[in-house]
Amino acid sequence: MKTAGGRDWVRLQRDDETGIESVHAHFRGHAYDPHDHDELLVGVTQQGLQRFNCHRALHTSRPGRAILIEPGAVHDGHAPEAEGFTYAMLYLPQAWVSDLMQRRGLGDISAIEAAFRNTLADDPLLSTAIQQAFFAVHHREGRLARDQGLDHLMTLLARHIHLRPASQRNDSLVQMNLVRDYLHERMADDIGLEALSRYSGIDRFRLSRQFKQHVRSSQCKHSGYRRKSYAIAAGIQTFDYRTCRKGFTVQIHARFGRAGGKIILGNARRRR
Repeated sequence: MKTAGGRDWVRLQRDDETGIESVHAHFRGHAYDPHDHDELLVGVTQQGLQRFNCHRALHTSRPGRAILIEPGAVHDGHAPEAEGFTYAMLYLPQAWVSDLMQRRGLGDISAIEAAFRNTLADDPLLSTAIQQAFFAVHHREGRLARDQGLDHLMTLLARHIHLRPASQRNDSLVQMNLVRDYLHERMADDIGLEALSRYSGIDRFRLSRQFKQHVRSSQCKHSGYRRKSYAIAAGIQTFDYRTCRKGFTVQIHARFGRAGGKIILGNARRRR
């Protein structure tokens, strides 16, 4: 597979009806820093060796291998060989996946506490289905081809999804309530995400995502609102928001298109 003058490149498209984004990319050396996504990622390595850290393990994908990454799973990426790697990836919105799986009787992941059984899958049928669905979405083959490709993909993908029981989802809610109470008790302190992570035993990225899901606000905003409420109740007219500074930012995105790389956007927003 040829690359643009030996440089890195990324081509993105977005299907407005489903919200699914497709990425076709080639990288050499360091590809992107640790980050996570709100969507389910399903892709296939097409050329070269694709190496990345995910779930505290180092993974190496070769051509034809399926890559499965659930929302909130922090991962990076680099090429261990000089020729780099090329891959095709679909970013499946959680709401779309949940709705489709429920309508097809494949399970309920509306709480999106699901996890893939394996980050890399040696499943030729699944890999073929991913590439067929990717081609239909990325190259705009029409609604019928898109829908048939995605339906077939989800049927095969369902076998690789491990649904957490409701009892574990309830445990997650209890944990987030404890974190919320911990913030309330230490309202006067300048608490960082690392401290909350140590307290809860959950890594900072997943903690932020679960907190927003259950409390409907980030830890920083929630703490800020509570401080303001207490200040108003105490008759304080001014309020200092400096404790909610940029250091609280936790949504880290991939650095597509390094120096010398080429990015080609379809009608998709650039994934930053």
